[in-house]
Amino acid sequence: MRLLHRNRGRRALTALVATAVAAPVLIAATPADAHGGNDRQHRKAERLARQLERESSAKGAYRHLKAFQGIADANGGNRAAGTPGHKASSAYVYKLLKQAGYRVSYQDFTIWDAKTTTEKLSVLSPDPRELKVTAGRLSPSTPAAGIQAQIAVAKVSDKPGCTPDDYASDTFTGKIALIKRGVCSYAEKQAAAAKAGAIGAIIYNHSGTAPARPRFDKPADGKIPTAGISLADGEALTTAAKKGPVKLSLTIQQQHIPKTTRNVIAETRGGDANHVVSLGSHLDSVPEGPGINDNGSGSAGLLEVALKLARHTQHPTNKVRFAWWSGEELGLLGSDFYVKQLTPEQRKKIALYLNFDMIASPNAAELVYDGDDSDHTGSGPGPKGSAEIEKLITDYLDRKHKPHEGTDFDGRSDYGPFIEAGIPAGGTFTGAEGIKTAVQAEKFGGKAGVAYDPNYHAKGDNLKNIDLKYFDTNIDVIAHAVGIYAHDLSSLG
Repeated sequence: MRLLHRNRGRRALTALVATAVAAPVLIAATPADAHGGNDRQHRKAERLARQLERESSAKGAYRHLKAFQGIADANGGNRAAGTPGHKASSAYVYKLLKQAGYRVSYQDFTIWDAKTTTEKLSVLSPDPRELKVTAGRLSPSTPAAGIQAQIAVAKVSDKPGCTPDDYASDTFTGKIALIKRGVCSYAEKQAAAAKAGAIGAIIYNHSGTAPARPRFDKPADGKIPTAGISLADGEALTTAAKKGPVKLSLTIQQQHIPKTTRNVIAETRGGDANHVVSLGSHLDSVPEGPGINDNGSGSAGLLEVALKLARHTQHPTNKVRFAWWSGEELGLLGSDFYVKQLTPEQRKKIALYLNFDMIASPNAAELVYDGDDSDHTGSGPGPKGSAEIEKLITDYLDRKHKPHEGTDFDGRSDYGPFIEAGIPAGGTFTGAEGIKTAVQAEKFGGKAGVAYDPNYHAKGDNLKNIDLKYFDTNIDVIAHAVGIYAHDLSSLG
């Protein structure tokens, strides 16, 4: 699961420079009742769901986690997009799906790596000192000697630094803009500052003690050299600027390196291509670790169910399409690329999208995406049909006496591009860096006051970082949803 670069309710989606394969072509088919809206289809769906639930398990999926761990161990400790570890992970998934009888394809696209050689920020006056700074990923470089200029502070509003109004004065020309993180993307903030005449941008964090980590999805997004500092340093500079001129020196030297990565797409050979049941998980890890919970767990769970489905049918009523995305950790790049390659007609044929990202967190909570916005938290409801997806999942968990609660569509995972395209979405999640509450600890077990995944985006996200009980529960959720929707979409309304 990627880091959040906007506040809840919004998300940063980006177009990439694509190099190769467009989305798989949808071939029309016309079974008599593709929606499955009758008793016979419903019974057929329930029967397949029970079969998949019986045969799909955490024990079966664990072999895939072991394979992902072995791949990471053999490739520098990670499976990040654009690396040999991710390429080997993709080949592993592709081979098993091909052997199972699916139509499988790679979908290549370009991502960008950034190699920073210099990142330095100094206050020249009135109180000379060095500040801890992080160069924006894919930021433009400064001249070798850096840029020296006074700061101009963007308005701190409900959407700080996001709109032209936040730069309404003419004081930004030739200055370094100081902007608070939040709501809109880093790219939008520095672009607005550049339009107002700023020659550089410093974005300070909205919480915690670490510097903000600005990032762009491709070099063209960067308009001016951009770097991040901590909340405390940002507030100190803001206070000083109210008393008089504050002059900074900012130096960023960075190389931008294009790389190719790929999604893996597999679909059943049969089934009505006018009614596609789509599921996905991201296969890439962060560079810091092997990514066994994030997101080996979702990838392995999806693979387990896909292989079990192939044992029973390659000709469901509705076509079932599985996807293992790349570049999620860089900003949902693989899923965004996939959705943008679809024609309007192809998008309409996707009945729903289910996302499974981090489904075995070691201090887990059972979280179901809030399709109807009944929790009234963060973003609004998903597209029409999302509420019904949530209900199918929660009804299943209720029948199994598994406690659960809602989680917001906050844009941090690969459902985002599908929602933006108007496709109903849902899925489950067991938590990332958020802190488990005392109420949640009583409901789900585990430790209150501790992150759902204490090894989130870290080296420790390995085979020991998995809760097998929650892994098994969420694999059952995948199996149930696949079984039902493969034959019966009538519950979507």
